[in-house]
Amino acid sequence: MALRELTQQERDTARQKALAARAERAEVKRGFGAGALSFTQVLERADSSEAIARLKTIELLEALPGVGRVTATKILEDHGVSVTRRLGGLGVKQRRALTEHLAELS
Repeated sequence: MALRELTQQERDTARQKALAARAERAEVKRGFGAGALSFTQVLERADSSEAIARLKTIELLEALPGVGRVTATKILEDHGVSVTRRLGGLGVKQRRALTEHLAELS
């Protein structure tokens, strides 16, 4: 099934929405990495914002100083979270486990 051709106005609207979502995710990662936002606060924002809910958990962890891909992957695997899991898809137990682990780091 072929997708219909979008009008210029529809493309512009989609582009603006995508730019706003990327900016919001970048702001959250910057705040989380700087310590201005806690993991709990990020999860609360993910509950109310689709853009934040679609942020990959591993990308958020990599925003922390001294945490790279390997460390972030290990943290997720230790808590039974897939490396492809997005914040909005985290279960209650996964959220609790990651919150406790990140509280120990700070």
